[in-house]
Amino acid sequence: MSVVLVDAGGTNIGSVRYALQRLGVDAALTSDAATIRTADKVILPGVGAAGPGMARLRELGLIELLRSLTQPVLGVCLGMQLLCAHSEEGDTECLGLIPAPVRRFVEAPGVRVPHMGWNRVVARREHPLLAGLGEDDQAYFVHSYAVPTGDWTLASSDYGQPFSAVIARDNFHGMQFHPERSAAVGAKLLKNFLDS
Repeated sequence: MSVVLVDAGGTNIGSVRYALQRLGVDAALTSDAATIRTADKVILPGVGAAGPGMARLRELGLIELLRSLTQPVLGVCLGMQLLCAHSEEGDTECLGLIPAPVRRFVEAPGVRVPHMGWNRVVARREHPLLAGLGEDDQAYFVHSYAVPTGDWTLASSDYGQPFSAVIARDNFHGMQFHPERSAAVGAKLLKNFLDS
C-alpha cells in the first residue's frame, strides 16, 4: 500500500510521518502530482492559516488534482479545514470537497481562543473511520477555527459549542484534532484510515 503526505508546508508533517511509521507505514512526503495521483491513500496535513495553506496548494498546482482524487483522502487539522467550502480565516475559498463552512470560535467566559488541549470525541454515527472509538475517548486539539456540525459530521467535540471533530463525504475525510499527538486514540483512528 502506498501512502503519501502532501507537502503543503505544514509544520506537523514530521510528527504525522512518525505516527505513520509507528503503524508500519513509511509515507512519502511529496508535492509531485503523479505520485499523489497514483497513491493508494493521500494525507493532507497542515498547521497554520487557511489563506497561506490554499496559496501553497495553488503555487504547487495541486488544487484541481486534489479535487479529482478518487482514493481515500484524509485532511488533518488545517488540512481538514482546507477540504471544506470556505473559511472565515482570511475569507478564504477552500477546496470545496466537503460542503461545510469553517468559522472562528466565539470567545466567551471559559472559552479561550485558540482551543488547545484534550477534548472528548463523540461518535455521531457509525463509520469505519471511527471503529473502536470509546464513549470517553479524547484527542488533542489546537485550533482557532472549527467546522460546525452538519451532514458531514462523523464525530463531534464541544468547546463552548459543538463542532466537528471528524468529517467525511465520499472518499474525503478529515480530523480536526492531531492524531499524531493523540496517543492510542489518534493511532487507532489513523490505522482505521489506513485500513479503509
